[in-house]
Amino acid sequence: MDDVKVRYSDSDLQEFRTIILEKMKSAEEDLKLLRDSYKNGSDNGTDDTSPTFKSFEEGTDTMAKEANMQLAIRQEKFIRDLKNALIRIENKTYGICRVTGKLIQKERLKLVPHATLSIEAKRKQ
Repeated sequence: MDDVKVRYSDSDLQEFRTIILEKMKSAEEDLKLLRDSYKNGSDNGTDDTSPTFKSFEEGTDTMAKEANMQLAIRQEKFIRDLKNALIRIENKTYGICRVTGKLIQKERLKLVPHATLSIEAKRKQ
């Protein structure tokens, strides 16, 4: 019988859980800031000044809001991926490559805790 690890130990999984929860807290704070930035038309009350630049400023505001909405969508996906990683920890399937079935390197999971592919499988994509 070979010494190939089939899954991460419970203590490893707890370590990953801590990393994921920290990243999730940070991501949720970032998401709140992004949502606030495009929901509040938080300008500084300069509506009555310099009407010649008004249309330019409105265009810039719209572009900034759209960019923040795109960032918020990406952040929501990141949070969903982190939540899915927590489910995999509960199921004790966390850190197993969904293509090769081998363990994803610990270093990779520390950097990308929501990863579901090993570097080997990622390169084949």
